Amino acid sequence: MTDHKLYIVMVGLPVRGKSVTAVKLRDNLRCDAIKARIFNNGDLRRKMIPNNTSYAEFYDPKNKESVAIREKIALINLNRAKRYLKKSGTVAIIDATNASLQRREYIETLLNDHPILFIECITDDKEIVNTSLLRKITLPEFTHLSREESIASFNQRILYYESIYNPLEKEKNRVILDSLHTKIFEEEISDEIPLYDQIRDFLVTDMVKNLHIIRHGETYFNLENRIGGDSGLTDNGKAQARALAKYFANKDIPLIFTSQRKRTIQTAEPIKERQRNCTIVPFAEFNEIDSGQCEGMSYKEIREEMPQVFLSRKKDKYNYVYPEGEGYISMEERIERGIKKALYLSGPSGNIMIIAHRAANRMILSHFLYRRKEDVPYIYVPLDKFYYISATPNKKLFQQKRYQ
Repeated sequence: MTDHKLYIVMVGLPVRGKSVTAVKLRDNLRCDAIKARIFNNGDLRRKMIPNNTSYAEFYDPKNKESVAIREKIALINLNRAKRYLKKSGTVAIIDATNASLQRREYIETLLNDHPILFIECITDDKEIVNTSLLRKITLPEFTHLSREESIASFNQRILYYESIYNPLEKEKNRVILDSLHTKIFEEEISDEIPLYDQIRDFLVTDMVKNLHIIRHGETYFNLENRIGGDSGLTDNGKAQARALAKYFANKDIPLIFTSQRKRTIQTAEPIKERQRNCTIVPFAEFNEIDSGQCEGMSYKEIREEMPQVFLSRKKDKYNYVYPEGEGYISMEERIERGIKKALYLSGPSGNIMIIAHRAANRMILSHFLYRRKEDVPYIYVPLDKFYYISATPNKKLFQQKRYQ
């Protein structure tokens, strides 16, 4: 009889997406009525040792006392995972760095009753690593340290893990995942791994439960029908931002992703003020389309002063690129990158909010709506409504909502 139970062992340096991937796998398996549970070493450590474990030396592989404590925690979690599968569980996910080959060989020796799938999470994007690190240091264990001390301590912790780190290479059932781009770099499956097709599909699919795509409030440029620029909000635009803040006041919005333009940040600020713990994260990827020589002009001025530009763009709006600027087609890569970064930092659970611009939001929407490219520049993106998207293997929902 085929063994339908499975251990998934996460591997990777800190802030590389292991826990995000683990939660994504657990939640999607549960949606398919598969009993799955995460056994997170860090969570167990914080429960067992309520005192300070934020200092970097606790993770020094030469610190014999702390190594013994961490090995004890790992063993407790492994035994709990084993008991879980022995009873009613189907998939046990071991969420820890599991950085050394020695640790993974020990896991294989101990968890010898069911197949093991190793999943290594990697990313080289420094901005993502740094932003993830800043979220990590908001944990209670860092409250006694300053921001600078917390960053230094966590960076040293990463260096200690790097000193013992062995990437997946010899494990016979392994997947190496670019956790930012949800792309598999390498996979080697030598045994029959239960549920593997489902698991692989979950790993490479962008999934969101509550994505809110919002256009900034009204600006002075909007009143004059001008494109681009860095115009601020009008009084009406500020009122729209306050209305958004009121609408989302009872929802937990931990991160608000914006462009680097002040109109999106001004729209986000009132929302942040009504949240308990919220951070605004400006991404260049969500900036409005760069209209080059036409920046700051009205469409009327472009038609009268640059008729060739007006006519060429009208003929093929998606593929047209402004002189010394960009077009929808040249925005594809950066918008895609911005979406990946926002989903990575937010994780698979909870609310995600992106406040951007008309053209940028059209590109974001097209990522989930799969519109024909020639139709993307005409997606309706109003100032007084937002779009809500939920896209999981079991549900696809797209709604336009009014917030005033």
